[in-house]
Amino acid sequence: MRTFTVITLGCPKNIVDSRHLIDALKNEGFSYVEEFKQADFVIINTCCFINDAKEESIDEILLAAKFKNDRKLIVFGCLAKRYGQELKKEIPEIDAIAGVDDADSIINYMMQFKKLTGISKSYTYTAEPSSYRYIKIADGCNRRCTFCIIPSIRGSFRSVEPEKILREAECFIKSGIKELILVAQDITQYGKDLKGYSLNNLLKDLCSIEGDFWIRLLYLYPTDIDNSLLQTISENEKIVNYLDIPMQHSEERILRLMGRTGTKKEYLRKIHEIREAIPGITLRSTFIIGFPTETEDEFNRLVDFIEDVQFERLGVFKYSREDGTKAYSLKGQIPDTIINRRYDEIMSRQALISFEKNRKLVGKKYDALIDYIDADMIVGRLYCHAPEIDGVVILDNGKPLLENENSKKLNILDLKAGDKLKVVITEAYEYDVKGVIVS
Repeated sequence: MRTFTVITLGCPKNIVDSRHLIDALKNEGFSYVEEFKQADFVIINTCCFINDAKEESIDEILLAAKFKNDRKLIVFGCLAKRYGQELKKEIPEIDAIAGVDDADSIINYMMQFKKLTGISKSYTYTAEPSSYRYIKIADGCNRRCTFCIIPSIRGSFRSVEPEKILREAECFIKSGIKELILVAQDITQYGKDLKGYSLNNLLKDLCSIEGDFWIRLLYLYPTDIDNSLLQTISENEKIVNYLDIPMQHSEERILRLMGRTGTKKEYLRKIHEIREAIPGITLRSTFIIGFPTETEDEFNRLVDFIEDVQFERLGVFKYSREDGTKAYSLKGQIPDTIINRRYDEIMSRQALISFEKNRKLVGKKYDALIDYIDADMIVGRLYCHAPEIDGVVILDNGKPLLENENSKKLNILDLKAGDKLKVVITEAYEYDVKGVIVS
């Protein structure tokens, strides 16, 4: 039996691409294994969004090449599409290169080989947890942000057919998955290339699927969030009160240089509308600091904006100068020393905001979705925690039995990832919280 493993780097969209490739290879008779030492084919799904992502991808390829032996090494994804020839030249251990959405070429390459064997030390690729799944509802992007290379790699925006999304969602729910996370470069654009079908329609159809599960929305363009979408979210309990809205900056001059629409005034109005429409909403945003020509005054106004809004969750990227983007040739590139100092300042401010937000959770009861459990610790998430990017709720597993509200014994040893429990928050930290199980 020919075996393969897949190592996935980068964003949730890459996780979905890897999953689809794994399914396709299984259908062709290949056997998926998690451990490197058991694989005949090692497939690496790469990222090149920023320099750090490129370096991580290259490091992973070099590590796989070092322990390659008789295995075949296949590299695909964003880095492979953008730098395929250079990668093959600089790392000759690579046997095959494929871009994004190119599973057929990988399958065709692997079908040439009847059986491969090899031995080496191992490291493990961890598959998606049993509690949640990402569903990519679209690929590509029609926006042309001057700092972003994604449209030139993944192409124009293309909605996934709703039938395919719903079929995949139903399969996940039937298998016991408790959270569906919808991702795309910009999910507010979903359906605009389809006839008579929108993101609202998709959400309502997903909510009609039977089962106890959450739906989470990631990456909404701020100026495209309309009242009908907010109403759909507020009226459907399965959609968690959490929105990830990358704003990138608050100052109009910088936004225009970035190729972004909207203004600080519009952003503030939109945030107010969201919080009015969905009480208890958790808002997450991302910002870029150190964009070319960003002045100290503009940075300070960005910090003031963040403190005024009080985002529950915040991510900050240091501007990464990417070859092939319009921003690459902009004059006024900011020195790394200044970018690093601005990054530290903005994150220290947000840490205080996050801590105060978490303190307000103490003493309250929430549903928690369990992601990880062992003999020492249970780790879960509340509705306000997106996996991999936000904090978690840590549940004390020091006692084998806990009392629930009905005075029945709850055996912690019987818990598993994917279970949903009632918890009370007992302690708050900068990004995580601690709690106890009550039922």
